[in-house]
Amino acid sequence: MTKRGQRFVKVLFASMLLTLTVALGGCSGDKEAGDSTQIADKTAAESSDANAETGTSSEAADNTEEAASHITIGIPQDLDSLVPSLSQGAGTQEVLFNIYEGLYKPDSEGNLIPAVASGYTMTEDGLVYTFTLREGIQFHNGNPVTVEDVKYSIETCAGLNGGEPVISAFSNIESVETPDEQTIVITLKESSSSFMAILATVEAAIVPADADDLQNNPVGTGPYKFVSRSLQENVELERFDAYWGEPAHIQNITLKVLADTDSIVMNLQGGAVDLVARVSTAQAAELGDDFEVLEGTMNLVQAMYLNNAVEPFNNEKVRQALCYAVNKQEILDFVSEGKGTPVGSSMFPAFGKYYIDELNDIYTTDIEKAKSLLAEAGYPDGFSFTMRVPSNYQQHIDTAQVVAEQLKQIGVTANIELIEWETWLSDVYQGRDFEATLVGVDASTLTAGAMLSRFRSDAHNNFTNYNNEDYDTAYANALAAEAASDDDKATEYYKECETILAQTAANVYIQDMCELVAVRKGFAGYTFYPLYIQDFSKLYIVE
Repeated sequence: MTKRGQRFVKVLFASMLLTLTVALGGCSGDKEAGDSTQIADKTAAESSDANAETGTSSEAADNTEEAASHITIGIPQDLDSLVPSLSQGAGTQEVLFNIYEGLYKPDSEGNLIPAVASGYTMTEDGLVYTFTLREGIQFHNGNPVTVEDVKYSIETCAGLNGGEPVISAFSNIESVETPDEQTIVITLKESSSSFMAILATVEAAIVPADADDLQNNPVGTGPYKFVSRSLQENVELERFDAYWGEPAHIQNITLKVLADTDSIVMNLQGGAVDLVARVSTAQAAELGDDFEVLEGTMNLVQAMYLNNAVEPFNNEKVRQALCYAVNKQEILDFVSEGKGTPVGSSMFPAFGKYYIDELNDIYTTDIEKAKSLLAEAGYPDGFSFTMRVPSNYQQHIDTAQVVAEQLKQIGVTANIELIEWETWLSDVYQGRDFEATLVGVDASTLTAGAMLSRFRSDAHNNFTNYNNEDYDTAYANALAAEAASDDDKATEYYKECETILAQTAANVYIQDMCELVAVRKGFAGYTFYPLYIQDFSKLYIVE
């Protein structure tokens, strides 16, 4: 890990020790959480104006040529929705982060800072949150943001407008009241120290109450506003000059869809795109002196995710055999020149106190042990299965190929089927029509529940069909401890959940991947976040 990557992990670890502390861009974002900690808030006194940090020089901010500046950014897939509450893929949400904002939002160090709200207070019992609407804040259409807009947005996410909760954790909201034109009062049914973290997600963005077609005309409050979209080709954004905070530096942004991974280097070298996040080490090596390659971590869990409801993966011994057959370090060496961090469960290192490094040692590579387990499970001669992999993520394709070769050693044949991202989302993630898939799963909030809630047997996003009574009990205990404001106990139960996932080999866990970002020289300001975010407002032109 680079010094920069280490710094983010250290900052996150420190912040998550405080009382207040994942998708899928190839990973799945998660609308749920239920955790005893949340991202550390900045106090209203510390961020009364809350102009989000830019990390850029004053020279860049004052660059007079920026009035007509432009950058083209490559993205691996088209956006699955322009409606924030309906967005599913992390690759979609990281883009919508620039268009929409919630009452609060995360900064690049994992803190929560005021956005549509200028501050809030909370009652001692943790049930009532009172937010103050930021003065003068506008939507992209020029209309002022009102408390009615906030009420509408939160009630829609909570299912209080007649529908089902769009954000499952928001079913805990009892009511949303607006006693005056600057105040929003949200009352919870049970206290939840993760509530603010969930409130700061893209899904919980504030939208106009009278908006009737956000899918075709998205309207938010972020630093960039939507201009146009050509399906499967590009999305055009423009700087929002009436933005309440620090204005973006580059005026116009084109997001070019690069679903064909083989075209990434060609598009960079040919000048069609200026920046691509998450390039492979092989792609980075092909770029010349015209580019800088920045290094961070993806903050996700890459794994071969198994459908626990289909044979033979409904057999724990079979799943364990696969874990013993896979050599994680060999994968890292082949796919990313040794970069990345091996993981042993559904949690990555940036989660600090929740991450259990020792779980990575449960399955050290042991081919004979793997063969023995297969024989015990009734598969002495092995078996064949299909691994469905999204075709727009080269790192996952490369990893799948290495895994397939490793499994041959125990007589198991993994047939790789490359599918388009939209097909993966509809058939694998939503339809659960698969045997195995290789992707990365991220967290939409820095809460343990964002990574672990999906493995409850009744979770709507339990796409692996994992079903374990002990796990359900441990997770329920974690929620109960959280409601009782017992952070230590909740942490203990969340760690128990991770341990159960590892011991039962819920999936073949591999790594938190290294993130390489290719940036054309002349552009600077790219900022790594501890979440799956690309903040375009930080980018600027270097003279």
